[in-house]
Amino acid sequence: MIVAPPSGNTSEPNDLTVLHKGFDTLALAVKANIPNNLFDYLETERNIAEQDRRDVLVSYNGIDLLLAPHGGNGYRFIARGGNDGATWFFKKPNVKDPWGIRLSFGSFFMATHGLGAAKAHVDHVLDRLGIRFVPNDISISRADFCVDVLAPSFELNPDHFVMHSAAGRRDHVTSDDVVAHGKSGRVTSVTIGGSQNRQVIIYDKRAEVIAHKKSYWWAIWNHTLRKNSEISSPYVTLHKPLSPDPNSAGENRVWRVEFRAGKDLLKDRWGIRTWTQFFDQFGDLCRESGEVVRYTEPLPSDPNRARWPNHPLWETVCAEMNDDLTELRSGADPNPIKEVHREEHIGLLFRNLLGSSITLAALSNAKTEELSTVFQRLSADMTSEVTANPERAAKQLQNAKDRYVFIRRSDEVEG
Repeated sequence: MIVAPPSGNTSEPNDLTVLHKGFDTLALAVKANIPNNLFDYLETERNIAEQDRRDVLVSYNGIDLLLAPHGGNGYRFIARGGNDGATWFFKKPNVKDPWGIRLSFGSFFMATHGLGAAKAHVDHVLDRLGIRFVPNDISISRADFCVDVLAPSFELNPDHFVMHSAAGRRDHVTSDDVVAHGKSGRVTSVTIGGSQNRQVIIYDKRAEVIAHKKSYWWAIWNHTLRKNSEISSPYVTLHKPLSPDPNSAGENRVWRVEFRAGKDLLKDRWGIRTWTQFFDQFGDLCRESGEVVRYTEPLPSDPNRARWPNHPLWETVCAEMNDDLTELRSGADPNPIKEVHREEHIGLLFRNLLGSSITLAALSNAKTEELSTVFQRLSADMTSEVTANPERAAKQLQNAKDRYVFIRRSDEVEG
């Protein structure tokens, strides 16, 4: 979506471009225990995982998960379904503790598949695992909704927030060679509130994507830009594709505004627990969050902060959040995005392999012109090792295939 100029000002285009909106994280609990036969299977596989000190691939009635060699926070098992699934937490069955299952969806799933697909995935997996439940047995415990805005000229100033005096505020400043608002560096993130209740965050999403290597966001954002290029409007300024190129950081600055609703806000204030309550009321919850916490344009002549108008960025974000929040996804094809992720991982492993090989050459006092000979010798040594220990090599290969089952191409996955 391209945001048009405000009414009465058509001399210059607004430089705010909405690149994405949707749910970013979703967590819920299930009032049910796993069946005893599933517990026995997972217990056996976890023992193997503990012995080998690695995740193991488990398959149960058509559901594939990577089982961790440990539990945590009272849960006996932690199992991941990859980018196209959820992370599951299972307790040991106990009739005195009926809330035996917890799960969460990450940003890739929610951006490429949406909220409706998340609900369908929960129902499907629970059914295949033999877990019986009714609608009231689902309890939403956290939901994050975000809007990403391309805003090259936007500069984040923590003092421009208006919120209740009891709300906590945390600022993050990077160590850039500039001075921002009296501090050495650039403000890249401001967080209002706490994770268990209401939390509102503005942060430099472009910088976070680069730092955490979340490369799929470039494809999602550029998908939106391509759609925008098809719009015929005098207010549309075509933008070249976004990239992590440091030379384009200023013109490609993407800011994320995220409204987070924790367990206390969902249940205690809004009475949101089930899917039906969530679908019916979460939009109103977001609307309220945009009103009780505001990012403003200060009026120097007015000391009453409550009368300061909203910044255009805030108006843009709140308008997007006031839309239907039910079936939101980026619309970008997840398959090319997954292929990019796969190729990036292959590239990372290759660079590690090359670096280790050069290090071995250095330890052997090899010269630069001798590197190709060293590589040939390493290849011959590795081939000899595989030939001498075929069973061990086969096991290592299978373990690697299991570990990366969710990022390998579908036509390469056996079964």
